[in-house]
Amino acid sequence: MTVDPTSNAFDIEIDVLVVGAGGCGLVAAIAAEAGGASVAVVEKLTRLAGNTLLSSGSIPGAGTRLQAEAGVEDGPERFIADLLAVSGPHEAEHLTRRLAATSAELVEWLIDEAHVTLTLVGTYRHVGHSVTRLHAPPSRRGADLVADLEREASARGIPVALGQPATSLILRGGRVVGVVTRDAEGRESRIGAGAVILASNGFGGAPDLVAAHCPEARGTTYAGAPGSTGEALAWGLELGAATGNLGAYQGHAGLARRSGALVTWTVIERGGIIVDRNGRRIGDETLGYSAFAGVEAAADAPLYMIYDARIEADVASGQPEFAEIAEMGDAAAGADAADLADAIGVHADALGATLADAANAAAGGEDAFGRTAWGFGPLGAPLRATEITPGLFHTQGGLMIDDDARVLRPDGSAIAGLFAGGGAAAGISGRAGGRGYVSGNGLLSALGLGYIAGRAAARDTAAKRAAE
Repeated sequence: MTVDPTSNAFDIEIDVLVVGAGGCGLVAAIAAEAGGASVAVVEKLTRLAGNTLLSSGSIPGAGTRLQAEAGVEDGPERFIADLLAVSGPHEAEHLTRRLAATSAELVEWLIDEAHVTLTLVGTYRHVGHSVTRLHAPPSRRGADLVADLEREASARGIPVALGQPATSLILRGGRVVGVVTRDAEGRESRIGAGAVILASNGFGGAPDLVAAHCPEARGTTYAGAPGSTGEALAWGLELGAATGNLGAYQGHAGLARRSGALVTWTVIERGGIIVDRNGRRIGDETLGYSAFAGVEAAADAPLYMIYDARIEADVASGQPEFAEIAEMGDAAAGADAADLADAIGVHADALGATLADAANAAAGGEDAFGRTAWGFGPLGAPLRATEITPGLFHTQGGLMIDDDARVLRPDGSAIAGLFAGGGAAAGISGRAGGRGYVSGNGLLSALGLGYIAGRAAARDTAAKRAAE
């Protein structure tokens, strides 16, 4: 909730206060500090545990120097076209354009100024991107990206208060001027700020909000950060903020049911398929890991990702986390279709017919679901299968913001002193469930809007000081 203070007293006053210490919040804090602002971050959890940390750390950038060095021709207009082709028309297309135009600058700033180690991902290109444009840590682990950001924030002297949840925004004369926080002992602190940036992610961890806004994801397993419970949305609505694309989310159709590990969609892109309890395919798997999560949610479980030893070895060599799938007992093996069917408990004839049909399509024949991309071609022996379930990673809709991440009212006016980014803000994945998500959209919104919000908040507070 928001409070209107009866006193002007604050326990501490700074230029920019960031609520949330995930990728968005840390980038926002670093960008604001680089812009000359005094900055602090408050985080409700006792550790860093946002969705950036859980991701592969892949950030799309269109027109970066890393692409140029690799001979990849790209630019904002091509990126915008790719994004809109998947998302369709939506309520925040201005952010699609803004983030695409800023993406190369963001990637290079992360490398040069925030000292994040990133490389161009050249071994795979997920659905939605017409060229190679994902940039990620060499490990392909978001945890390493967050560790670099945490190190940079510390080097810049930015305090990050863990276990210090914000409980309300402080409003004065129509302007957000700070927040109230509460520590583990229940003690409250009033932090005054020239600008507040909401970087507390979305509402994927709040089942009631998911049911209300993303009903398609209601039956999926939540696999996102535990702190994504919708406070930013509630605070913004109380202040009369507009919202956008609330029905969008990032799903993942490759969550290993046994261990909860993420089975990378590169397995599908190399030629893997997904079958239901009857040994039959349920759709065109190349829709993408987010879009296919909705297909799985309506299918006959249990579901299995089927691939072969060749795909297993290739993907494991480039993505270490996938190599752990077999070690954790998530990969059943079979010398042939009948052997694999026996291992996973599906009808051998049905699985054999499915594999034969897929092999025919992969060899150039017609596919019943319209799939045309088959990676390495027909699957061969020996075969592998991993039982999977659809998961919800994070919501992609939230508070409506302008090109500088200022939170807006329905009439287009800005709520003074309030910014939002990442899952707290309206995203760029359309408004139709998980179908509009392009790989990297989550981190583009998190880090991109954090970068934009931090810089804009620093400018605003500097102008405010100059006017006083």
